[in-house]
Amino acid sequence: MALEEKREKRPPVTPMMIEEEAALRNGSRGLTPGPWAEAAGPRPRTTERHIAVHKRLVLGFAVSILALLAVTMIAVLLSVRFEECGAAADGPPRASGNGSLSGAARQPPGAGQPPGQPEEEARGGEAAEEEEEEEEEWQRRQELPPWARPRLPRHLRPLHYNLMLSAFMENFTFSGEVNVQLEVRNASRYIVLHAHRMHIEAVRVAEDKLAGGVRVARTFFYPQTQVFVVVLNRSLEVQRSYNLKIIYNALIENELLGFFRSSYVLHGERRFLAVTQFSPTHARKAFPCFDEPIYKATFKISIRHQATYLSLSNMPVETSVFEEDGWVTDHFSQTPLMSTYYLAWAVCNFTYRETVTKSGVVVRLYARPDAIRRGSGDYALNITRSLIEFYEDYFKVPYSLPKLDLLAVPKHPYAAMENWGLSVFVEQRILLDPSISSILYLLDVTMVIVHELCHQWFGDLVTPVWWEDVWLKEGFAHYFEFVGTDYLYPGWNMGAALIRMLANFMGHSVFQMGLQDYLTIHKYGNAARNDLWNTLSKALKRVGKSVNIQEVMDQWTLQMGYPVITILGNETTDNIIVISQERFVYDSDAKPKDPSRGDNSYLWQIPLTIAVGNTSHISSEAIIWVSNKSEHHRIPAFEEAGWLLGNINQTGYFRVNYDIRNWRLLINQLTRNHEVISVSNRAGLIDDAFNLARAGYLPQNIPLEIIRYLSEEKDFLPWHAASRALYPLDKLLDRTENYNIFNEYILRQVASMYLKLGWPMNNLNKSLVQASYQHEELRREVIMLACSFGNKHCHQQAATLISDWISSNRNRIPLNVRDIVYCTGVSLMDEDVWEFIWMKFHSTTAVSEKKILLEALTCSDDRNLLNRLLNLSLNSEVVLDQDAIDVIIHVARNPHGRDLAWKFFREKWKILNARYGEALFMNSKLVSGVTEFLNTEGELRELKNFIKSYEGGAAVSFSRAVETVEANVRWQRLYKEELFHWLRKSLTH
Repeated sequence: MALEEKREKRPPVTPMMIEEEAALRNGSRGLTPGPWAEAAGPRPRTTERHIAVHKRLVLGFAVSILALLAVTMIAVLLSVRFEECGAAADGPPRASGNGSLSGAARQPPGAGQPPGQPEEEARGGEAAEEEEEEEEEWQRRQELPPWARPRLPRHLRPLHYNLMLSAFMENFTFSGEVNVQLEVRNASRYIVLHAHRMHIEAVRVAEDKLAGGVRVARTFFYPQTQVFVVVLNRSLEVQRSYNLKIIYNALIENELLGFFRSSYVLHGERRFLAVTQFSPTHARKAFPCFDEPIYKATFKISIRHQATYLSLSNMPVETSVFEEDGWVTDHFSQTPLMSTYYLAWAVCNFTYRETVTKSGVVVRLYARPDAIRRGSGDYALNITRSLIEFYEDYFKVPYSLPKLDLLAVPKHPYAAMENWGLSVFVEQRILLDPSISSILYLLDVTMVIVHELCHQWFGDLVTPVWWEDVWLKEGFAHYFEFVGTDYLYPGWNMGAALIRMLANFMGHSVFQMGLQDYLTIHKYGNAARNDLWNTLSKALKRVGKSVNIQEVMDQWTLQMGYPVITILGNETTDNIIVISQERFVYDSDAKPKDPSRGDNSYLWQIPLTIAVGNTSHISSEAIIWVSNKSEHHRIPAFEEAGWLLGNINQTGYFRVNYDIRNWRLLINQLTRNHEVISVSNRAGLIDDAFNLARAGYLPQNIPLEIIRYLSEEKDFLPWHAASRALYPLDKLLDRTENYNIFNEYILRQVASMYLKLGWPMNNLNKSLVQASYQHEELRREVIMLACSFGNKHCHQQAATLISDWISSNRNRIPLNVRDIVYCTGVSLMDEDVWEFIWMKFHSTTAVSEKKILLEALTCSDDRNLLNRLLNLSLNSEVVLDQDAIDVIIHVARNPHGRDLAWKFFREKWKILNARYGEALFMNSKLVSGVTEFLNTEGELRELKNFIKSYEGGAAVSFSRAVETVEANVRWQRLYKEELFHWLRKSLTH
């Protein structure tokens, strides 16, 4: 059985490992490429406004102006409104309406694509306004009508929404009335706001303080930008405020975005619920609104529903009005200023448990009644209370709302969504039953909750100006996953990536002080990256340090990927080393160059920490700022027989390579006395070496020689680094004829530690003990490697445990290795075992158990069973929508099913794209997961041919997929035989 990645979420060891795991764990709403693709950051800003105007264009422009004037004159003479002619010329449908209350406007079903996103860099404060004006001016020059622009025109600003909803759960529809208080910044006869997939019944515009209405000439949808346009008979006056009233209705969709429905079974009865997911641009499906982050407003929400349900929203219920016909209307308190995509509501018949923080914040966890009764939400509820108290103390900014509800739903496009005051989690990422949940599962739940709670400050309280800066809130939430988890469980040895590097070179206390200032200055508002950099620079200045944080960090956030540092000893001069940097890529053939920079493309300012050591000692670290392509530096304590180590404790967001001599010295050190080098650096050396070799920077044998010392390694992190690094290499080799040579070599490295550690005892009656975490995770990692690579004792033990479960109908398999045992049993044993696991998957109600049972079904060697599972995955009654993606991806990871999953993906693409297309993260995850281990010339051709013929979105995901498969094919061509040649020699000695 080939190595199966049983661990998608682990405490990361290096920045790159963290980045890969975060995408799988969090849905994290950041699109992180797989281990073979380049680490993607925001692309450098490109300007499209340098227009070379040809004489003919000038002449044409003059003629068009004259024609325009003529048409205007005629229009005036004929009393025809020019705006209506212009609108009609663009083709939007005309809707009836001659009074102040317009007639109905219906959007074509399924029409419209997500709006494009401009590439300009957004800034906070005055700079953002200047850039908005510049953008508007540029767009006006393009002669686009306001409804056709990728961003809303800036002439109106919403101040407050009063939203009244009625949810009809018997037929999954809802009606709404929204009243928006508008401030006029520039005079205009148009009101342009977002609305998508809804029926507009009536529109009214009135001045707030005067009785008269503003007559509505007509209304229309413009599906290309998902907006609704109200054309008025006269212009709205500057610095006046108006009220826009829209009455509408829509479906509670059976999908994953907007206001959608889900269901669960309780006591044999199917029950339904409805919940929202508005990020990034789906609030417009639930109510007409200004659906961009910059348009913060206050919201007053009322929800009418049947009395058998309850409703939730961002704020607490203020009053509830009960009607005689069995309906109730919940009126919620007014929100603070907030963006539309953090608004949320739900209609369900869940129950809850609650707790209260020291500062009086009421925390409730809502879930299915049976899950609440079992106490499955108690762990999440208790750590949420502790984490709110931690964040309030760390940021010195109180949690801003009176309550925080955690809502566990069966179906959701992401692991969780940090809606302000109503965070929504998919059940698998928040419900936990200590009697059947592993340490691994507990850690995963912990980190997701830590991440989402951080967003209550970074995201909800202070919101990015535009989506290009969304990484800012995600980066901090990701950083605090490890800070917060370390607060809850000290000693779990966690560290993070780019933000950690920033905190490290600033000093953690100064960094904390800067974050406190940033949140205080920008709370209830929007901010861009430069606002953060400037605040952090000021914090440094207060302690006597002068560093331009923006100058340093722009190189890390505006350039693609991350660097590899190469440290070379100087053979002619003692104590002198050469340090060079370049962008790290897996496929050097595909490495793009920035023409504007020539040979100096991709330069970073890199805080390189460095130390020297020998067989018994390592020096204290020094920091070298590397800012050029190549630099010479003197290292005074560098002895002839000593070695160098860069990126001490893996605080930097880059890889480090050395000359072969230094690699040999480091390997020798690990073999003789590995404890001279810290645990995190041992893990970092393993991770860097495997990835550098995979990308062709290093001979293929170096990483395989490094892991020979693991038989003496007693710490979890280096073993975890080795396991993660071996996984993609295994996938490159698992369909080759010489795979058994690689398999045998890995088994030899694992065998002695497997015998030392043995198997865990059954711990059904034990609680999860923090002190045992590192040891139990080490044991689990070694067992996983042993079973995956075919250790006979491991296989026998797994088969025995499965057989005992089947015969006794009592599951005595230790919690922390259940997933490994299930997968191994399904792989080795007959179809009856697969059917048994399938039955248990349907019968269990514990979400953690359900997840690993479903994944185990993908481990079969029987291609008929794998095909059966793939086809069943499209039945939402059998497999939840978000779980179907995992089924397809896990089958693709199985060497017996990789071609089946790839074929299934292509044949069912229209169905899959229709289901997940708008949930961009899910679509990207699916495309990446199915293609990341394709590695033959034939599969590459199939991928390229499919891309030529497919319909739908995901262009960026497919582009990355091609890069990944090209890198895989290149590795097979250049390095496969080199690897096998070394392995043959090694195994014969």
